[in-house]
Amino acid sequence: MGSQARAAQVEEVIRRLEGHYVFPEVAAKLAKVLRARLGEGAYADVDDAEFATRVTTDLQSVNDDPHLRLRHHADPVAEDGDAEHASEDFRAAAELESFGIASVRRLPGSVGYLDTTLLYPLDLAASAIAAAMTLVAPADALLLDVRRNRGGTPDTSAFLQSYLVDERTHYLDIYEREGDRVTQMWTLPHVPGAKFGGTKPIWVLTGPATFSGGEDLAFSLQRQGRAKTVGEATRGGAHPREQFKVDTYLDVTVSIARSYDPETGENWEGVGVSPDVPVAADKAFETAYALALEHVLTLGAAGPRRGVAEEARQALDRVKDVGPGPDGTV
Repeated sequence: MGSQARAAQVEEVIRRLEGHYVFPEVAAKLAKVLRARLGEGAYADVDDAEFATRVTTDLQSVNDDPHLRLRHHADPVAEDGDAEHASEDFRAAAELESFGIASVRRLPGSVGYLDTTLLYPLDLAASAIAAAMTLVAPADALLLDVRRNRGGTPDTSAFLQSYLVDERTHYLDIYEREGDRVTQMWTLPHVPGAKFGGTKPIWVLTGPATFSGGEDLAFSLQRQGRAKTVGEATRGGAHPREQFKVDTYLDVTVSIARSYDPETGENWEGVGVSPDVPVAADKAFETAYALALEHVLTLGAAGPRRGVAEEARQALDRVKDVGPGPDGTV
């Protein structure tokens, strides 16, 4: 890559930052950093993959925003914004990942379990989420596992949370630099399928890989008092982002907005979501499942509940004695 071409790529990254980054004053600082690094020769004599790695490090050097990244791709990148989501490759990848629903099942003792890996755009993921939530709706308690959830779209977070409340809930605000506007995030008044509802207990499993949209779920449900978080602090990315094309095989992801609690103004940027029940992430399932089973056993053992109570007692004994298996089962 010639020096002029590399300089043009750096300037394109700067143009995108100055035009879109949610904090204009930080964008100005980043422009100085990138130009200084370019002048030092930091981006010379490296391939595009290493160039992307170095620029990403520099982008995150000012305010540690994990959403700021220059990415190198093996295939030509899409155009700006939602173009990537409209591509056939993206849709195929979503389908292969079961639209972000890694696992859903009824655990022994009438405890629902839902493992999510990504909050795909709602037009892709709605049916999968509705089916998953319908399956766990009758359970007495729910484990929502976001330990591997790497992000996703705010609308999909709102859709999923709508299954977990009884009334419309204003749970988050998102400030967007473009238009200098604030969007209130509310749960939906109606969703397809059965709802888990707003009264039965929920434990959200978290870890250091939980990011962005996954953190939105943990933060919002925790702040509402709707769920307890179990595990480790999350990664700390509260800024919704878009991707912008830089060159044929390069795009830059830029934080275009920031999310925050509508009552306190606080968010999880840079600090993550702190767990209510702190344990190692690989012990979060065991801990949360035991808490859920203890709750189930408070619901009685008369009539139709006799079998569930016995299931819960046996499962609780196994969890306490041997812990969960590698796939989260006991």
